[in-house]
Amino acid sequence: MRRRGICLAAVLAAAVAAGCSSESSAERAGTGATRPAAASAPIASGSSGARAAAAGREIPAVLTVEHEVDVVAGHDGEVVELAADEGRNVEAGGLLARLDSRQVEVQLEQARADLKISEYNVKYNEAELHANQSRLERAQLMFNEGLGSKADLDTADFMAKGSTYDLESWKANVEKHRAEVRALELEMDKTRIRAPFGGVVSRRYVRQGDVVTKGTRCFRLSQLSPLLVEFQVPETDPRKPAAGQTVRGTLASDPNQSFEARVARVSPVVDAASDSYEVTATLVNPPADLKPGMAVRLSWSTQSSPKP
Repeated sequence: MRRRGICLAAVLAAAVAAGCSSESSAERAGTGATRPAAASAPIASGSSGARAAAAGREIPAVLTVEHEVDVVAGHDGEVVELAADEGRNVEAGGLLARLDSRQVEVQLEQARADLKISEYNVKYNEAELHANQSRLERAQLMFNEGLGSKADLDTADFMAKGSTYDLESWKANVEKHRAEVRALELEMDKTRIRAPFGGVVSRRYVRQGDVVTKGTRCFRLSQLSPLLVEFQVPETDPRKPAAGQTVRGTLASDPNQSFEARVARVSPVVDAASDSYEVTATLVNPPADLKPGMAVRLSWSTQSSPKP
């Protein structure tokens, strides 16, 4: 009997332990079932952070200017003079370099001499026409009075008409030589490389003694102001830039150096490849050390702009 009691007590103890173990497992299982609900809070927080990050963006860009061109040679020839070097400020039409123009000069002198000969022949034929017209009038008068023959009258008429044709021919020759002179003067001017607008020589590609051909790059001419920045805005961006809005930016090499730019124009067309359009802004009172070609980053908010 004592052994049976001991066995019964052991069975009861095992049953109680099994019940406690089942309850603890159920609690753990219940706790595990509620974890996804608890983890949903960070997911919502992460989505909010993504929206906050999307509310602003940095756009890489490069500082530029309205006028910056490579000035090319307009004529073949050797560079015999450099009138401007890098860093030199020049006015519109200012001389940058001069090419060898001796051959053009010879041709121009010959054309001017031919023009002068043609002009002298015009004057001679004007005098000759006047004399032949006088002879024609006398022959006509004498023929009317019966003192001259019809042959004399015809001869005088022929001479007057011939002088008229000669005069017109020489006048046309004068115009031809004038055109030749003008063409050679243009060629002569092309041997002078000039600045198309006022600015600074930012780069020189040629040296004295170089032989260049028509179209060869010789100088790069830039305007240092006003400084511009051009950037792309996606078509899907909810904020639509308009003239007068302000954009803030920093130097890519020095984030501590910032500037402001005011939107000057917005392209009316969308680039199909990038699904974006171009915006041009003018820097407002930029620091003196900012120069064209510097890489910058623009802070562009995608939130809607307040209506004025």
